[in-house]
Amino acid sequence: MKLLAGNSNPQLAKAISSYLGRPLAKSIVKKFADKEVFVEIEENVRGEDVFILQSTSYPANDNLMELLILTDAARRSSARRITAVIPYFGYARQDRKSAPRTPISAKLVANLIVEAGVDRVLTLDLHAGQIQGFFDIPTDNLFAAPVSVRDIKKHYGTKNITIVSPDAGGVVRARNVATRMGAPLVIVDKRRPRAGASEVMNIIGDVEGHTCIMIDDMVDSGGTLVNAADALLGAGATAVSAYITHGVLSSGAPERIAASNLKELVITDSIAETKGVKDAANIRILSIADHMGEAIARTAAEQSVSSLFD
Repeated sequence: MKLLAGNSNPQLAKAISSYLGRPLAKSIVKKFADKEVFVEIEENVRGEDVFILQSTSYPANDNLMELLILTDAARRSSARRITAVIPYFGYARQDRKSAPRTPISAKLVANLIVEAGVDRVLTLDLHAGQIQGFFDIPTDNLFAAPVSVRDIKKHYGTKNITIVSPDAGGVVRARNVATRMGAPLVIVDKRRPRAGASEVMNIIGDVEGHTCIMIDDMVDSGGTLVNAADALLGAGATAVSAYITHGVLSSGAPERIAASNLKELVITDSIAETKGVKDAANIRILSIADHMGEAIARTAAEQSVSSLFD
């Protein structure tokens, strides 16, 4: 087995390498002056099972091109099998036509990855489960739920805990965590009464006297989490925290979270930590390196990956 890494998340790549007890293969991944990506694999990969570790997070297009070119380099070097390990799959929010004459970019990106020569995809908490079907190759969509549940039990216990879906679209994900925790599930119903009007939050369920833990796959601007936290506290919750797999946290989001009523926002290291995240006192990083490393080991050994979720 050979582990190759792009530049999207070197800390996570090193942590996965450490878990597996295998060094990252020597490679050069750089840009020319005009920002073209250049790759050179400096080790023999002929006949090897190659795993390319690369999130397609910000800058999404640069990191996607690195993934594609690393794949092409491995394929042309006669790798036996190439698995793209994509902890955060960018463009996942563009999984359908949201309006006339708009693209389905997630499908386009899936096509690019397959055409580049990837034989298998290993990813984490896709924004929409149906994206698995966009790939014409085997695709394993791991879930961060087991890692999150262990951390919730460690830091919050199991008494007076309520699991919350911050919107209707995340109910299945939140219900999975609630079932594992043996905790009640509450849903935040979010809607705009009219264009330009502020959102109205309706709480479906009882949160009075409970510590609320919101569960979702990604946080970008942080607006939904901040508003939902205020609504839950207004409904009688004693404290509100959130466990989110992918901390996209675009410009200004860490500061918004830091100034909010959220007790804590816990995100995984599927996306490299930014300075804003480091500076926010109420944002904590939860590593998924061991979780993904075990999935890689099982894939290489042709063992079950789904049993990781039991």
